[in-house]
Amino acid sequence: MKRVFISDLHLDHADSEVFQAFAGLLRDESARVDEIYILGDLVEMWIGDDDTSEIALALISALQEASKRAALFLLHGNRDFLFGQAFCEQIGATLLPDPYVLDDILLSHGDLFCTDDAAYQDVRQLLRSAEWQSDLLQRSLGERQQFGQQMRAQSMAANANKSDQIMDVNLSAITAAMAEHRTTTLIHGHTHRPGDYPRRGSSAFRRVVLGDWQDCGWLCRQDGASLTLECFNLSRYRAS
Repeated sequence: MKRVFISDLHLDHADSEVFQAFAGLLRDESARVDEIYILGDLVEMWIGDDDTSEIALALISALQEASKRAALFLLHGNRDFLFGQAFCEQIGATLLPDPYVLDDILLSHGDLFCTDDAAYQDVRQLLRSAEWQSDLLQRSLGERQQFGQQMRAQSMAANANKSDQIMDVNLSAITAAMAEHRTTTLIHGHTHRPGDYPRRGSSAFRRVVLGDWQDCGWLCRQDGASLTLECFNLSRYRAS
């Protein structure tokens, strides 16, 4: 089985270099691999599946084309938790729960494991509730756009006053999840601290952390039993 895992692209403009690299990756990798997994924060903000903005339409078009050649899978991130079933059906993708067990691999966006940040976990629980989302989605697109921008500003302000340790994953929480799901490898994003952390000891696990796409892109490639974390120049995937 050949797979590619990506996360944290934070797409916000269809004409950006990151979006063009993403479109090129979908085009090229969907012809090479069997499955593509997007582990959250694909976009900087998603205000609902009825969004008709330029970035939303461009995103849908690129994903639709890729799903004709490879199976697509999505996990919610803390920026795109409003991706719904309608969006997934439109692009031909499967929405997965977080965390999700894939063979002996545990997939997650990663924010679930940031348990030291109690305030964030409280907000996360609220934003993922069906009641809160239903209330928000009843508002107009304009209202949701404004609300989303306010949330982004509040999040940036709150994070500026938090230590790096609080915003990182809690290894005890990860260890418990790995034991619960009986997996040997974890792939996640969210923290923007990419790395391939090898097993230490007979009972430990491997943790592959995907990076955010800014100056370069990141992916984890699976080819059979082999997993490789790759950092690449965004020009590697140039959309035609």
